[in-house]
Amino acid sequence: MIDSSSVENSTSKENFSQNCPPYHRFLGVDLGWQSGPTGLCCLHMDNGNLRLVALDRLQTVDEILAWISHWAEGSTNAVVAVDAPTLIPNETGMRSPDRLAHKHFGCYDAGCYPANLGRPFAAKLVAFGLALESLGFQHQPHSPPQPAGRFQLEVFPHPATVHLFGLSKILKYKKGTLAQRRPELEKLRQYQLSVLPILEPALDLQESDLPNIPFTGAAMKAVEDQLDSLTCAYVAAHWWYWGVERNWVLGDRTEGYIVVPAPVNAPTQTATLKP
Repeated sequence: MIDSSSVENSTSKENFSQNCPPYHRFLGVDLGWQSGPTGLCCLHMDNGNLRLVALDRLQTVDEILAWISHWAEGSTNAVVAVDAPTLIPNETGMRSPDRLAHKHFGCYDAGCYPANLGRPFAAKLVAFGLALESLGFQHQPHSPPQPAGRFQLEVFPHPATVHLFGLSKILKYKKGTLAQRRPELEKLRQYQLSVLPILEPALDLQESDLPNIPFTGAAMKAVEDQLDSLTCAYVAAHWWYWGVERNWVLGDRTEGYIVVPAPVNAPTQTATLKP
């Protein structure tokens, strides 16, 4: 299992900045919306090969931003995919991408939590997106394949797994009893291990790279956050690799958006979804 419990530990494990070809980094952030820890994942691509180099969980926003800066440093291109609404223009009600998520994924039980500026989490999440902008990560969801630069995306793991893994319903590892949630989280882990290595881009992922699913609640939540961050990071890589040819954009930069990989067997098309 990739063990990078801090930026300092991560630094000692990988050093790609010296004597290496150009590379790209794809960072997944399963952001704690209010006070909870955040799951973090870094995927590294060079010569077309994608692999996992860091899987982590941190508490404070300062720690998270330092982690992102560390893993993005030296990369030719970098994409941060955040599982949280960082663009919230509406004072009340529901954002356009939230409505679209319900419209297109409600039948999979994958509707998202509505966001507006009146919610208690809104200030933190908007500030996080602005902090990423200050680090050079821009919103540019409607991009061609393999754009140059630093980018941030809003993503949503449940719809992503529906399309990437061909699910008829989401994996219900977030709600229910421990006995109900644990086998669902184990399914997520197995899908990641078996499917992500055969997609394009293919993620070189070994059984030992991912933590085992614990039997206690707090430990299981920690692994859940990390596996969700892996899904986010893969969506970042998929978006960069394919652009809008094989990714849906629910909404836009003005009203907020969510990037979802297109169904794996769908024809190549530009997909901008609006109400």
